[in-house]
Amino acid sequence: MTSLTTPFPLLPYSNLSDRLHSLELFSGGGGLALGTARAGFHHKAVIEWNRNACETLRINRKLFSEINYWEVLEKDVREIDFAVFETDLDLLAGGAPCQPFSMAGKHLGQADERNMFPEVFRAIRSTHPKAIILENVKGLLREAFKLYFKYILLQLEYPSVPPHIDEDWKDHCRRLERESLQGLPVEYIVRFQLVNSAHFGIPQKRERVFIVAFRSDQNTAWDVLEPTHTEAALNYEKYVTGNYWDEHDVKPQKLARKMEKILEQHYFGFLEQKKRWQTVRDAFKTPLLLPEPLELQETFGFIQHSSNPGARAYPGHTGSPYDLPAKTLKAGDHGVPGGENMLARDDGSVRYFSVREAARLQTFPDSYVFSGAWVECFRQIGNAVPVDLAQRIAEQVAQKLRSRNCIALHNYSSSSDLRSISRS
Repeated sequence: MTSLTTPFPLLPYSNLSDRLHSLELFSGGGGLALGTARAGFHHKAVIEWNRNACETLRINRKLFSEINYWEVLEKDVREIDFAVFETDLDLLAGGAPCQPFSMAGKHLGQADERNMFPEVFRAIRSTHPKAIILENVKGLLREAFKLYFKYILLQLEYPSVPPHIDEDWKDHCRRLERESLQGLPVEYIVRFQLVNSAHFGIPQKRERVFIVAFRSDQNTAWDVLEPTHTEAALNYEKYVTGNYWDEHDVKPQKLARKMEKILEQHYFGFLEQKKRWQTVRDAFKTPLLLPEPLELQETFGFIQHSSNPGARAYPGHTGSPYDLPAKTLKAGDHGVPGGENMLARDDGSVRYFSVREAARLQTFPDSYVFSGAWVECFRQIGNAVPVDLAQRIAEQVAQKLRSRNCIALHNYSSSSDLRSISRS
């Protein structure tokens, strides 16, 4: 990565442009889209084919001022002519359907008809965005998909080198690799990271691959994320200081004194460096305490906060305990899967999360509405990127783009020209 240094002060970005322009593919229920919008990106369009998800986007467009301009395109991305978005696009973002690479899926990978990475590359070739944010499941890094993941990274580095007619992806991968070794200039600086959301203050253990790329003329690269929250800090507050239990006014869970002494010695002085993991109990308390949901009845003062009957635990699917981050919320092909989307109460009983509880675990605001039946709502939530995590990643991308914009304008103009451009 080339460091950015400049002998002059950067101009306020607002003097140069009102906003950063973006386009999002596979928007689903809108977690990534809302997070990037809050980071300052103005979506020219959000594209999604699922009817219920599109209705969710339209409803919330009316409820949130920062996204009321959204154009929701209810279309199959394969039918989109991306040329209409090619002018001055700062960011292309999206989470291509994860089922081809999911641990719980059919494991077909690149052979799965739902593999939409080719459409992502087509969009990049058409729009030439300054930056790219992509998200997908941890399974993309499995050994079985190692070569295809390498192919994804190579295509991101050289998007203007498409496959030939009748050239399969393996031959195209080999050709890209050869041209790379022969010195073909890289078009995008690409980095990826496997991110556990719990390490960044999200009340859910959710591991996802993020790929962030900057066009090479931006002369910058993504700084992979440094965890801010740890399980160790949570254990310290539970079993050494007891602050966690005091905060929630619940009976402490005790460890043997010997283990407590080990923890106390191990974590001495630790809390100054990291924050603790956020738990299910934390999520249900803030910003307003969620009461126990009523079965098949809405709860006064909250939207979409009712409990569905029928939850049961079975081996490997025992629900999420109150005092840890939730297990990964999931959305299967046929609706809500087993125990991943359940709460394990302190008394050993289990129940399904309400839609509102699940939304909190993905850091959606309480006024965010999901369209469709209960199963459809959970499918949208389970497929979403946590809003707060999306915002954090997008804010770093926005900051780098704004810095580059300021530098480019300074290099282009004399000081007198600069004043005139800033007023325009």
